[in-house]
Amino acid sequence: MFIPTALRRAFQLSMAFAAFMAITPAGTAEWDPSAIRITPPENIPWKDNGASATALLQGDPSKPGMYIELTKWHAGHNSRPHFHSTDRYITVLSGTWWVGTGKKYDPSVMKPMGPGSYVVHPAKGVHWDGAREGDCVIEIVGTGPLTTVNAEEK
Repeated sequence: MFIPTALRRAFQLSMAFAAFMAITPAGTAEWDPSAIRITPPENIPWKDNGASATALLQGDPSKPGMYIELTKWHAGHNSRPHFHSTDRYITVLSGTWWVGTGKKYDPSVMKPMGPGSYVVHPAKGVHWDGAREGDCVIEIVGTGPLTTVNAEEK
């Protein structure tokens, strides 16, 4: 009988995992919170801002140093043309994030970024972004202090 390679590998990996779990003693070591800090999704501190919600995971964008932030764009909401004072590194975690560039706001030219997409907003690069049909969640990593400047031409 022919078994596709991907299926055979998946089966082998699942069997190896099951064997590992069978020989690993459960609960033998105490949890060391200084070694790893975990925040389950239900404990992430979201703040709703109307068009979006944000959750600061690490640092503070208004202060020197690195920060990590989640932004949840609500369906049908976009920002207007603006730029940031420092580079920002964005990964789309869920949904479709829509992005556009330039000082003229024109949603018809926005490009969709699906889950797993990686986008860089270079410092002073004019852009706008948001969500259309459904919510999307992005992770933003940057360095502060960060300022955001309106750059829309009417």
